[in-house]
Amino acid sequence: MSFNISVVIPVYLGEQTLGELVEKIAPLVNGAVSPDGRNFRIMEVIMVHDCGPDRSDKVIDEISQARSFVKSVWLSRNFGQHAATLAGMAATKHDWVVTLDEDCQHNPLEIGKLVDEAVSANADIVYGVDANTKIHGLRRSVASRSAKFLVGVLMGSKSPLNFSSFRLIDGSIARGISAYAGDGVYLDVALGWLTDRVAICKVSNELEMRKKSGYSLKKLLSHFLRLILSGGTRPLRIVTISGISIAITGICYAGYVVVGVLVNGEPVAGWTSVIVSILLIGGLVLISLGVIAEYIGLAVRAAFGKPSYFVRQNRKVIADQIDLQN
Repeated sequence: MSFNISVVIPVYLGEQTLGELVEKIAPLVNGAVSPDGRNFRIMEVIMVHDCGPDRSDKVIDEISQARSFVKSVWLSRNFGQHAATLAGMAATKHDWVVTLDEDCQHNPLEIGKLVDEAVSANADIVYGVDANTKIHGLRRSVASRSAKFLVGVLMGSKSPLNFSSFRLIDGSIARGISAYAGDGVYLDVALGWLTDRVAICKVSNELEMRKKSGYSLKKLLSHFLRLILSGGTRPLRIVTISGISIAITGICYAGYVVVGVLVNGEPVAGWTSVIVSILLIGGLVLISLGVIAEYIGLAVRAAFGKPSYFVRQNRKVIADQIDLQN
């Protein structure tokens, strides 16, 4: 069985790096063997121009003319990395899709490791997780891990800790999510809508070849906010749970006061009724807001394009077809 792979590269600041990245990918176009002896081949490389400030468009045009396996997708304006990746995945044709950053941090030669992990774990998605966390510097690495941990707590899942832009995705899922996902959704959250068969693979990333990173503080904060907003409605339910807890506290405290008056004849201070009223009214207000938030959550999920179901082709059928062709 041979794994036919489409590579998707969202391009924003790729003028200095795309040539080198394609040179690394080129040997895999004729076929390669993974560390565990599995055959795989890069069938196409799709570069998505996301209208960055450099001359990436010229470089993409030159490479696509010189390399027949390179195809280009031209966005009308800058939509962001995740939107560009979705546009590239929609244009793929093969059984598996690999997403790579343009800055040469992801080594294409390690795609074989992702292939082996997909087979051994029977996974639909494999994330290439950097084994060397010092590559971005301690401050950025700590900030990234902390943000992902916080989002994981809000989502009730450890999945965000393993999110990476170096991914191997089942082709039907990649093309399916590109059709379903709406504007503003975080790509890896959307992928989790269609499958829970996700694995990770340790890889060694390399230093960026370009001097200027494409990720400014503003963009990193935007990614973080998008991840929180598209991570689900669990934060909204916290409002409801908080309201119920506060209301119960108010009722319990009122009961305590009444028992104290009836049994022990304790005098009731004037502020007691105020505190009980605040707790009860505050709890009811938060419960009401929580109910409204649930309705908003339904609208948000619909706006993000979360599907009710997804039908994919049986992987065994694909393998049988490949065996017949061989």
